[in-house]
Amino acid sequence: MSVEHPRSIRSFVIRAGRLTDAQRRALDELWPRFGLEFDSKLLDLDEVFGRKGPRVVEIGFGNGEHLAALAAQHPERDFLGIEVHPPGIGRLLLALTASGLTNVRVSGHDAVEVFETQIPPDSLDEVQILFPDPWHKKRHHKRRLIQAAFVECVARRLKLGGLLQLATDWQPYAEHMREVLDACALLENVAPGGGFIERTRERAPTRFEQRGERLGHDIRELAYRRR
Repeated sequence: MSVEHPRSIRSFVIRAGRLTDAQRRALDELWPRFGLEFDSKLLDLDEVFGRKGPRVVEIGFGNGEHLAALAAQHPERDFLGIEVHPPGIGRLLLALTASGLTNVRVSGHDAVEVFETQIPPDSLDEVQILFPDPWHKKRHHKRRLIQAAFVECVARRLKLGGLLQLATDWQPYAEHMREVLDACALLENVAPGGGFIERTRERAPTRFEQRGERLGHDIRELAYRRR
């Protein structure tokens, strides 16, 4: 399992989370089945999934509850989850085997580098970025995942008509997201009036979303389509 992240400024910090014995076994035994190692060449997604189908990527899937639920609801779709924290990856791998899911693959590498290097242009039907770290302090804003260059990169990996969905419980970051996405010529806001959308009904609440709601934060969602 790849754990190298050579970029000097990252949108994440590897937390020293404790791996349970079950999670450690999952990483050892199940990673060869579901995991994708980072490589400096484009993925052949038809080969990765063994078929052709709609392709969805979730960046930063946390513990994987949302991703596993979506994969179970939509067996006709293929899902790639990207997450750098080993305990979350272990939990997702356990959930995939418990549910008998075969339409999910997992990357444990930096999402920016995965998109820049491994995801082919015009190959994705949907990208989801749910509750990324808002990096509250101004001096840390450079670490935010939603930056112009990365948004442009993601947009080019979407098929024409493909969807980019985002959610956050931090209002200043929500406005930052909208500004950056509105400035990308390849994307158009699908919400009436170009604002935020109603909460996606099929989306299972993530751990970070539930925490934000307990703190009384408003949940903001955005959806943009590839022109």
